[in-house]
Amino acid sequence: MPRAIALLRSGAVAIALAACGGSSGGSGAASSGSSSAAGSTPTQSSSTPSGTAGQPSGTSSIAADPSGNLKFTKSTLTANAGKVTVRFTNSAPLPHNLTIQQGTGGKVIAATPTFQGGSKTLTANLKPGTYTFFCSLPGHRQAGMQGTLTVR
Repeated sequence: MPRAIALLRSGAVAIALAACGGSSGGSGAASSGSSSAAGSTPTQSSSTPSGTAGQPSGTSSIAADPSGNLKFTKSTLTANAGKVTVRFTNSAPLPHNLTIQQGTGGKVIAATPTFQGGSKTLTANLKPGTYTFFCSLPGHRQAGMQGTLTVR
């Protein structure tokens, strides 16, 4: 009986992951048409080919764990106030996104679309403070796919 329960749980997780993988407007994701939080201006993210050389100065890079674990390759990022650019690479076997939120439970500032394979660039005008970055797909943040962005 415990084995049957474990199999049912595995199937439920697989269905949940498959259901959330195809949409860029998943829960918590911001779109370019959303209103901005005080002191920030969201902007549309853009696609960039993997391995593009010559990133603009001041660009931070982060990636989803390529082995498929629900985590990023970094848990902290720092940036100077103003135009903040983060290049997010996803070589993991699951779709992910990168979402930036004011504080730990505040307004979503900007997000990349949900995607698998390649890189996306997220740019936002941010004031000094502490922000949270995370994957907004159901269960990903709760599993540990989040970190802190400190803007000086």
